[in-house]
Order: sequence, then C-alpha cells, then structure tokens
Amino acid sequence: MRIEEHIYTLNTFLKERHGQKIIKLSIDGGFTCPNRDGLISSDGCIFCSERGSGDFTPSHTKDISSQLAASVQLLSRKWGTASKYIAYFQSYSNTYGSVSLLKEKFEEALSFPNVQGIAIATRPDCLSDSVLAYLEELSHKTHLWIELGLQTIHEKTALWMNRGYSMQRFEQAVQDLSKRNVEIVVHLILGLPNESICDMLATAHYISNLPLQGVKLHMLHILDNAPLGDLYKRQPFEMLSKDEYISTVAKVLQILPDHFVMHRLTGDGDPKHLIAPLWTKNKKQLLNEIYYYLKNNHIYQGKS
Repeated sequence: MRIEEHIYTLNTFLKERHGQKIIKLSIDGGFTCPNRDGLISSDGCIFCSERGSGDFTPSHTKDISSQLAASVQLLSRKWGTASKYIAYFQSYSNTYGSVSLLKEKFEEALSFPNVQGIAIATRPDCLSDSVLAYLEELSHKTHLWIELGLQTIHEKTALWMNRGYSMQRFEQAVQDLSKRNVEIVVHLILGLPNESICDMLATAHYISNLPLQGVKLHMLHILDNAPLGDLYKRQPFEMLSKDEYISTVAKVLQILPDHFVMHRLTGDGDPKHLIAPLWTKNKKQLLNEIYYYLKNNHIYQGKS
C-alpha cells in the first residue's frame, strides 16, 4: 500500500520540490530556550526532554559540519552517499539568538555538500523583526521552513504544559512569517491530559484555516528526563490507547486541507527514557497500522 494515496507526505513534497529523494539530517545548533534560561521560565515545556526534544541529534559540542558529516555517515548505508539533504535544527529554540549567530550557524549548514535547505524549529516568541528579516532573506537563497510547536489551542492545557506564550503571540508569528512567504510547519500533540477528542479536533480545525504549509502530529510521550516524567510517576493519568491514537489521527487528517504537507504522523520518544506509552516504541508497526486503517476505512486527507 502507498500512503501517498491517502495523505500528502513530506517525501512526496520534497521529491516534487527537488526532483529526487531528500533526507533530513537532525542537528543541535547549541541554542537554548527562553522557557529554560529564566527569561520566561527555567522549567521548559512539561513534555520536553533535557536535550530540548533533540534526543536523536549529534552532540552540540561538535560543530555543525561535523554533526552533518556524522549523520551522513550513519545514514549512508541506507540511502547511499549521493543523496541530498535538509539540515534540521531541531534542539531547543533555533532563532533564540543574535542575527549574527544565526547566520554563522545556518550558513555553515548551507555550505555543507548537497544540503538543499534548512528546517528550523523555534518558538513564536523568538522571532524578532531582525530575525524575521534575516529569515526572509534566507528563504530567497534556499529552501527554508520554520517549525512552531503550537501543540494545542486550549489555554488550560497550554498553562498545564508551561508552554509560555499566548495564542495571540502564535497568531502574530504565523502572520509575520506568512507575509514574508516563509514556509510554516506546526506541531500538534494528540493525547494531552484532559483534552477530549473534540478538543483535539478543534485544534485541527483551527490550524486548517491558517496559511501553513505543513503539520507534524505527535503522540504525547512521557520521558523520565522531562518534567512530565516526575509528574506522571506521582499522579498517573489515562493516556490514549494505540487504537484511539490511530482513529484520532485519521479524524485529524480528514480535517486538514489536502495541500498541507504531513511531515509526521507520530513522534519518537527516546526508548532509553520512555515511560509511556510503550506501544510507541515500534514506530514502523504503528505507521503501518495507521496506513492500513486509512486504507480499510477509505480515509483521505482533506476529505470527510
């Protein structure tokens, strides 16, 4: 079965854009986050690991080129050495710094052989006017997209997770990036405690009306190296079962426009630190089950 028959995959999008297979290489740019360094909070988002959701990136003690080279070597047996790449600045908030620092990091990544573009994970409150101007300039030189971790539109949940910014700030960031024609990818977490299926679908409906280019769906992971791990051990709460997650993903896909690129249908929790849900450990099996659920129920992205 071809999942591309049911959703608009990142693989399809990148092949259309670049004419061949493109591999995303995750790197740690050595940035921090205003939700960790005390500007907003020192605790970070409740689900975020010690490495700022960059558990699978090389060490930030290595320079950008060395990290990219290490990732290429690791993946070369699977994809070969003639591949092209997107450099993905994943850990922490990768526009939280001076423009000169951003230029240093991003230009080094762009100078690496066969890098075709840059993906930058950041926060809506780390997009100053000077940073936005630089991102606009960068978007004219390479394939660029910005990833924003919205997770939910519901204020009660945002406070619980210590997200640290308002919906108004998020909306302003989307507007600022969109008017500069910078591609935007938004992260959503499914299975946040006290959110019903209707709550999750309301978030999907909301982002469907925004000028986005892509979406990442994640199951809530509980890690022992994140604040949520300690909370869960003290006060366990009910989580989505695998079947519930699969059916929720399907409902969300039917809501999202068919031109939104689906960058991810589930996330990765570092198995060394994962407390729950343990069924997410077998990502390949989970994706296969999602695909077959879509096929067997004749479900397509953007079609209810």
